Amino acid sequence: MADLSDQAMAAAPRAPGEESSPSRRIFQSIAQPMLKPTAEQRWKLVDFSEIEGVACPCGTARRAFADVADFPATVHRTEISADARVHYHRRLTEVYYFLECQPDAKMELNGQRIPVAPGQCILIPPGVRHRAVGKMTVLVIVSPKFDPDDEWFD
Repeated sequence: MADLSDQAMAAAPRAPGEESSPSRRIFQSIAQPMLKPTAEQRWKLVDFSEIEGVACPCGTARRAFADVADFPATVHRTEISADARVHYHRRLTEVYYFLECQPDAKMELNGQRIPVAPGQCILIPPGVRHRAVGKMTVLVIVSPKFDPDDEWFD
């Protein structure tokens, strides 16, 4: 019997054109009705493909959980297709988790360029000037909740 992590992987989005296995189809047919929250449920499921992308200094961000009052952060899936603009935050802490990147992808942190790869993660506290360099897709966790008025440029 599969554990919950196997089930979570089965429910994960597939790349365009990726085949659906019989076990994936069975799990989805069983789990899909269970993934719809009811009034009693406190959890929230988001599909980043259904969230409208907004321009940001890094590229295009799809921001989730801004409307969840008892969650102190936001989670963004950000597509970076060109070199991002150097910026910093006075209050916000960001965690970048690299989902996909080109081999030459880097993060610039206070002027130092650091190579990055899928599976790596960087914590960026307030005041650190930063930008992504190269094409990549990142999951960004922002705490407290993202505030566009806390993006600063030199």
